[in-house]
Amino acid sequence: MYSHGSESLIKQARDIQESELQKFYSRLLKLLQGKDLGHEAVDSLQRLHLILSATKFTRKLPLELHKKIFSLISSPSEQFQILGSSVLRETLPLSDQDVNYIQNNPSVLNSHVTGLLLAHASYTTVLTLFCAQLVRSLESRHSEALSHSQTYTLPILNSILTHRPECLTEEQVTILSKKLVDWLRYASITQAASPGGFFSGSRSRQPCPIAELDGTVSGDFFTVLCVGQGFTEDQWMNVHSFSILRNWLLTYHSVSNCNSASDAAARLQYSLSLSHSHSLSNDDRSVDGSVISIVSATSSSSRVLPPKERLREKSFQYCQRLIEQSDRKAQKKADSDLQKACLVEAVCILDTLCLEDCSLVYRAFPCIKALYGRLSSDLSHARVLLPVAQFYLNHGEMAAVDCECMWQLVFSRFPAELFNDPLLAHEFLRFVRQNIQNLPVKVPQYTRSFPNLLKFLAWDSPAMIDDFVDLLPSVVTTGTALELLHTLLDLPCLSATLVLQQRSVLFPITEPNTRCIKALDAFRNPTFRGFFLFLLRNEAGSGDTIDRLSVLHELLIESADWPRVVQCAQTVPVLLHIFFNTVLKVADEKLLAQLILVQLERSSLLLKVPNYMNEIHRVFSYHLLKLCKLHPSLVVDQSHELLDFAGTTSNVYNKEELYTHVVWVLGEYLSLSCDSRCSVRHITSCFEALEAVLFEITSSAPPPGGMCPNPRVITTLMSALAKLASRSHDLIPRVSLFLSKLRTVSRSGSVAWCSDDDDLVAIVTRGEELWSLLKTPGVAQSVLTPPPHVTKPQWHKDSNVAMPLRLQTLTSLMQPQ
Repeated sequence: MYSHGSESLIKQARDIQESELQKFYSRLLKLLQGKDLGHEAVDSLQRLHLILSATKFTRKLPLELHKKIFSLISSPSEQFQILGSSVLRETLPLSDQDVNYIQNNPSVLNSHVTGLLLAHASYTTVLTLFCAQLVRSLESRHSEALSHSQTYTLPILNSILTHRPECLTEEQVTILSKKLVDWLRYASITQAASPGGFFSGSRSRQPCPIAELDGTVSGDFFTVLCVGQGFTEDQWMNVHSFSILRNWLLTYHSVSNCNSASDAAARLQYSLSLSHSHSLSNDDRSVDGSVISIVSATSSSSRVLPPKERLREKSFQYCQRLIEQSDRKAQKKADSDLQKACLVEAVCILDTLCLEDCSLVYRAFPCIKALYGRLSSDLSHARVLLPVAQFYLNHGEMAAVDCECMWQLVFSRFPAELFNDPLLAHEFLRFVRQNIQNLPVKVPQYTRSFPNLLKFLAWDSPAMIDDFVDLLPSVVTTGTALELLHTLLDLPCLSATLVLQQRSVLFPITEPNTRCIKALDAFRNPTFRGFFLFLLRNEAGSGDTIDRLSVLHELLIESADWPRVVQCAQTVPVLLHIFFNTVLKVADEKLLAQLILVQLERSSLLLKVPNYMNEIHRVFSYHLLKLCKLHPSLVVDQSHELLDFAGTTSNVYNKEELYTHVVWVLGEYLSLSCDSRCSVRHITSCFEALEAVLFEITSSAPPPGGMCPNPRVITTLMSALAKLASRSHDLIPRVSLFLSKLRTVSRSGSVAWCSDDDDLVAIVTRGEELWSLLKTPGVAQSVLTPPPHVTKPQWHKDSNVAMPLRLQTLTSLMQPQ
């Protein structure tokens, strides 16, 4: 987990003696009492933090040192603020003296002080008093409050309401809602007066109006997208208010108290006044009318609303104003980025408001729809369009809006063209995870879009695997299961194809020194273009997989060691486990039978990434047993295909894990007790196929360059033959003859198929146990094929009887390890 150097430092911190620690405290205190705190003080504080955090118990610092470190939290240097708060979080809770000092000195207020208070769970009462003090400081006039207090108070309150919303009373919430309305809607619209110089005249110091991002004079109230040479304090509070607005609404407005009779009357009065205001202008009734005209017309009517309702209305107007401002051409790139960030927040706030009050949907949708129409053609606004998509998802049905174009954009173009954008990928997958219940129901193409969604994972597997662990079950249906399984197995091929696609764009002409020269030539070759187009498809439904997969794997052979491809291959086993666990809940036996066929077919058709095939075989083996245990009839249904696989001798050497489990399944479930359709012909054909393989691998040396067969394969084959023979007694002489020959050959010492003496002894021992058991066919059948769902007689449970012990031992020996 840690590097060797880090583990050494942690060990030193844990083993430090108390005497040495006290000396270290004294040295640190002397350093902190100096005027200039340099690198030595920083190093000492970092070491102190390591000592405090490395021990299991909480230490208590000396009083003087504690006070000195506490004073660092209000230091002008943010580095010392962070170090001081980090050290104090590892100590015992703050004393009453520290808390009183914080309350009585607003100058120490900053986010680190708040974090320190929040870190100690016993301070609910203290935080309540602290919040009361903060609210009082906001209520006071600017001349009575410290200038920095107004700047820091809202961010601190935001931290408190995020972690401890119960610390604010209903009265305080009402007061702050009123203050937020004042700051959001009624901030001054003139720039702060610039300090005058010697040559500055009174005319030059006259306050100028706030401007828009395109340089024009702002025609309405101040927002975060207004620019100027300087800003007044209430304008800064406007910015801070907008930054906490969504969190505030989600925390204190999700359970609205507007169901009371008085609030209902207020809303009715407001609606009437709003209708009267809208009747003043025909432009206000148009779908794409000016936002400013609507805002101006409704600004006075909202004063009759209760505080929370009024904040909701002013927040709505503010967001509409931001959306209108986003249409202006910013003169600086930084302002353009700010526009996008504010648009995201504005649409999210509108969505929150509409979830609280559905009547706002009809007022919000025209500007949201216009915003979508303006931005949808430019994928550089993709991150802005995701909140718009969330708005469509939540309210599109209510507003009777056709969302088809939106979903085509989000689930088709975004993943296909922006899969390599890490920020978009993170936000896109967060959008999917947040709506995992609604998307399969409200968006028909969602479950078919998994080939596109998996491009995010194929490009950046380590960062995206957690997201796909959550969302993969939502795309597993009876209609998509087969194609999804093939797609997951081909995920390393998709990763290689995306790399080739990017390099093909960056390097239009193949350079001789390019590592992927063969694969890149194949990607550009029209003959193989169909392979890559299938991997890059946007939707499912065009086919389960490629007919000539071996050709594709040969073309991509040099990509097997690319880091991106190797990382992608490592995530596939995890996703396969999730896939099989999910498909069991939705699939019928017909689909499960098809999945077994895919496992057998694809066991040899995989990209040769190091260790990839072995991991896939391990997953297949586990779930093959699970499927057959839940549905034993699948073994009879697919007996022909399973026998073909088990009867191929080469599978013993290159598919050992899967082959062993297929043999065990055939021996365990090819029985009349599991399926009434199982006939003597089924048992005999299976016996002959397994007998031929066992005879071949035990009568000859392994193929050139190959290893000897695994002893587990041989013992599993012998056990399966014994089980089948116990169900058809005519086969007992054949298996007994083989087992007796096996013992004779092993004693002669000429065994080419087993290189280890201990393994040979284990194989012969298993053979002798089975041979002894088959001498009494009736007992062999009861042991090797116990009746399903039948309560065993009492003598099976008697530990004093020798026969049950032997039966239990033999049964355990015959289970695959």
